[in-house]
Amino acid sequence: MAIAAAAVVVPLGLLFFASGLIVNFFQAICYVLVRPLSKNLYRRINRVVAELLWLELVWLIDWWAGVKVEIYTDRETSRLMGKEHALVICNHRSDIDWLVGWVLAQRSGCLGSTLAVMKKSSKFLPVIGWSMWFSEYLFLERSWAKDENTLKSGIRRLNDFPLPFWLALFVEGTRFTNVKLLAAQEYATSTGLPVPRNVLIPRTKGFVSAVSHMRSFVPAVYDITVAIPKSSPAPTMLRLLQGKRSVVQVHIKRHLMNELPETDEAVAQWCRDIFVAKDALLDKHVAEDTFSDQELQDSRRPIKPLAVALSWGFVVVAGSVKFLQWSSLLSSWKGVAFSTFGLAVVTGLMQVLILFSQAERSNPAKVAPAKPKNKEEQPEAINDKQQ
Repeated sequence: MAIAAAAVVVPLGLLFFASGLIVNFFQAICYVLVRPLSKNLYRRINRVVAELLWLELVWLIDWWAGVKVEIYTDRETSRLMGKEHALVICNHRSDIDWLVGWVLAQRSGCLGSTLAVMKKSSKFLPVIGWSMWFSEYLFLERSWAKDENTLKSGIRRLNDFPLPFWLALFVEGTRFTNVKLLAAQEYATSTGLPVPRNVLIPRTKGFVSAVSHMRSFVPAVYDITVAIPKSSPAPTMLRLLQGKRSVVQVHIKRHLMNELPETDEAVAQWCRDIFVAKDALLDKHVAEDTFSDQELQDSRRPIKPLAVALSWGFVVVAGSVKFLQWSSLLSSWKGVAFSTFGLAVVTGLMQVLILFSQAERSNPAKVAPAKPKNKEEQPEAINDKQQ
């Protein structure tokens, strides 16, 4: 990490990890003392506590980096967002798609009850991964034999969730890169599937399972498409921390859950058709540099993330000053060495967070030319190989 970048990243890291450990502590206390007595009360409390951490990252996008998130959807969908349970599917285009999702959730009023299906390693990330675990995110190993029961049981637990929630599922199974696109195109050509240009072939098993177990209590599927205008650089975690601006355009289409097909095979095909349509939508976006089929909604920056970030800044700085005065930590060589070690740890953790958010650099998948016998396994096979 360059010295100039570190001069910005380290202070932000100190703020985030110090406040995050406080949030994790309160989440742990509530998990031990409140959840055994009332799961609903725990969820309501955790929603507020988790937001105090996650709003810092929303502030990072909205106020620190000034990333402009433009939302294109119809007025009815805009009105219902945050007021109903929803299964969210999205193309996995940029390194910060999950943060864009948090921005959408915060502006819809359901940030603290927004969940996602994540890879298992995510829950071991200090502060943010621990907070996700306390908030009932679903962590999978990317092996259907192991993940099927985990996904089913996790979704069933949401049946009595007391507040409107979103469950985000990246059905492509991995982040988009040109290498993975070439592998997907080669596979599609060899198997007779529509050849993608802007998305990967969706993995349908998780989506089918989610729909099967959410039909009775989730009224809608939000089909979200994320695109970056040609004039804007792609946003990354490092760019955010450095305060560099970008523009992200988000297209949202709401589908009623009860209008989805009944059989698993038909639901899988519905998902694949959605991504074919999403591919065409992105082709149109490339040509027009906007989503012209939907209305641009008002998406001004909210004050709440700024207020929370400033409050945390005051608490952390005041607490640090008091601690240094009380401990006289910097008055001895041992104290200075300990402080230096602490800064090195924070720098390392921020580097881990930056690298974790970056799109994977994988090699092209080796695709057999023969068409698989089981068509349902086609999208699964190519994405398993890509990962």
